[in-house]
Amino acid sequence: MNAVLKIDPEFESICPVLTNDEYAQLEENILSEGLILTPLVVWDGTIIDGHNRYKIAQAHPGIEFRTHEKHFESRYEALSWICKNQLGRRNLTPQDKKYLVGKRYEAEKKANGAVDGFRGNQHTKLVVDQIDPLPDPHVTRQRIADESGTSPGYVQRAERYAKGVDAAEEVLPGIRKEILSGSLKATDPEVAAIAKTPPEIRRQKTEELRIPKEKAPRKAVREELQAIRKIAADMRPDVPPAPTSEDSILETLHGAVTDMIRVCNTLFSDFPRLLADSAYKTKVIEIMQEPKQYILELEGERK
Repeated sequence: MNAVLKIDPEFESICPVLTNDEYAQLEENILSEGLILTPLVVWDGTIIDGHNRYKIAQAHPGIEFRTHEKHFESRYEALSWICKNQLGRRNLTPQDKKYLVGKRYEAEKKANGAVDGFRGNQHTKLVVDQIDPLPDPHVTRQRIADESGTSPGYVQRAERYAKGVDAAEEVLPGIRKEILSGSLKATDPEVAAIAKTPPEIRRQKTEELRIPKEKAPRKAVREELQAIRKIAADMRPDVPPAPTSEDSILETLHGAVTDMIRVCNTLFSDFPRLLADSAYKTKVIEIMQEPKQYILELEGERK
């Protein structure tokens, strides 16, 4: 007789959602075998891998399944394991991967006491002063970057992105699936910004993510590019910047990056051969190596 298992909403939400066709194919495979071949992975009676298989078993009481028990010191360790396990899937969207990397980094920082200053299992908390020194977040970022084939900067941005996705889902249930599937065309900065939006307008800002972005006319794009070039020309090293704060500079920098992404998306939309034609795409990638190398240099300076 099958065991009755618990479903943790947060654990389940981390796992990328199957499409209707994928779910139907999984159900067909299970019914043709007459049982679930792959064991469901559980922790203290709670599913951490196999939610879809469990739902299918519940829908067909004659279908048997087995379980494999895992042990974790805390739910954050369980969350990290779920993320690493899901990152091994082959059908992830770029958004899925970014979300999973970000959730893993967030979970591992919490597992190490980076947020509330405690570690232990879900029932017991220990004061940080009573245990070994906590791992450096930079070390954690580098390790996750190495294991996920990304960079420490990507991991840090992924955490902000994941927090934005979760904040959007909290005020508008169902939008997480739209964002991570790629069906909702929103830039990473737009998604990440939701987590920092005041609670009273967070739902409004989240709903705005669903508003289709109007394509800027080609003339407008040319004018915007000319404006960007003029700004760059005016930023000579011999002209001291106007007095301001680091926070305002960061806002300016964020806006510049967002504008660059918007211009690129408009160009790629108006001139699809830039990405569809391999020769053009190679040149596009060569051009984009310059900002990529600049980011790598910045990350190197922080090490």
